[in-house]
Amino acid sequence: GAEGSTLMSYFSKKQIQALKPKVTFSTLRDLQCPVLQSNELQGKPEESCSTEELFEWLGAVWNQVSLDNKSSSFLSTYCCPQPNMMVEKAFLCTITGFIIPEKIIQLLEQLCCYFGEPKLAYWLTLTVHGFADSPVSWRESEHGFHKGGENLYNFVIFRNLDYWLQMAVGTHDDCPP
Repeated sequence: GAEGSTLMSYFSKKQIQALKPKVTFSTLRDLQCPVLQSNELQGKPEESCSTEELFEWLGAVWNQVSLDNKSSSFLSTYCCPQPNMMVEKAFLCTITGFIIPEKIIQLLEQLCCYFGEPKLAYWLTLTVHGFADSPVSWRESEHGFHKGGENLYNFVIFRNLDYWLQMAVGTHDDCPP
């Protein structure tokens, strides 16, 4: 209504504009992926990886760290946790910007629909990072970004629609609800 147009004219006079989130897609080829079982959070030797191993592996994949553990690498000697399997093709979609919680829920629901059709994937993941310099982290608490800035959660969704929820917060932040 009238209030909306007044607000928009105020922002346009100040040369402030709304930015849409940036979406990037990439295909990862011949990626070693940890073997996961939805009912094994701690993992089992020779059978499945733990939640902590997955979380560390995801960080390496997001940051495009080589996972081959070559001794000549000066950047990293990290390798995919055992047991693992080679995946011919994996898709990585990154959305950068301010995204409201309702859109995150909608995206999560769409990802769950992925398993409605026969697919080869055993699991998929959705990770949401907060802004490191956000004024709040969880609830109404001030975010301690000067001391770390961790502020994220990660859903791992399995073919049977079981899921894991992993959360990370800084040492000076409140725990999530």
